[in-house]
Amino acid sequence: MTVQRADARRNYARILAVAEEEVAAHGADASLEQIARVAGVGSATVRRHFPGRRALLEAVFSERIEVLCARAEELAGAADARAALLDWLGALTTYAASARGMGEALVQDGMTDPEHVNVCSAKLGGAVDPLLHHAASAGAVAPGVTTADLIALVTGIALATENHPDPTAEALRLLGLTMQGVSPQK
Repeated sequence: MTVQRADARRNYARILAVAEEEVAAHGADASLEQIARVAGVGSATVRRHFPGRRALLEAVFSERIEVLCARAEELAGAADARAALLDWLGALTTYAASARGMGEALVQDGMTDPEHVNVCSAKLGGAVDPLLHHAASAGAVAPGVTTADLIALVTGIALATENHPDPTAEALRLLGLTMQGVSPQK
């Protein structure tokens, strides 16, 4: 394994942060040249770290999955199981709604590495399972609700709101409506 110089690590992190913002603002077709400009690096630096759009999008996606998993861990021991689950689902919805076109771009022309997607899905599922089980034990979700159900709902909401003027606000509104059916207040 090659150890990166400190400046290379900083460039990588800066490119990734800018890419996430650009994807949120412009969708998965965000310009690699614009990402380089905003990150304050040359196009060659972006391509050195990410040989193509697919590699950059997968890195952005993986980074966000890690953040969502860490958030699930933080919420796992919360006293209010329903609130913890809803908090995490809100974070997932916010991300899914802001990552406009990313899923479609990763899938286009077989761009997605199925193994990469499966690893990310498994991480996400493993992170939210304890929250869901805790909420189920507390009677805060309807019987039979699965992690896959919740992720499918959020994915559907994100796709349904993708072209809305404010996709994140609309996605969160729809999540709230949905959760009233999945996890009604007692």
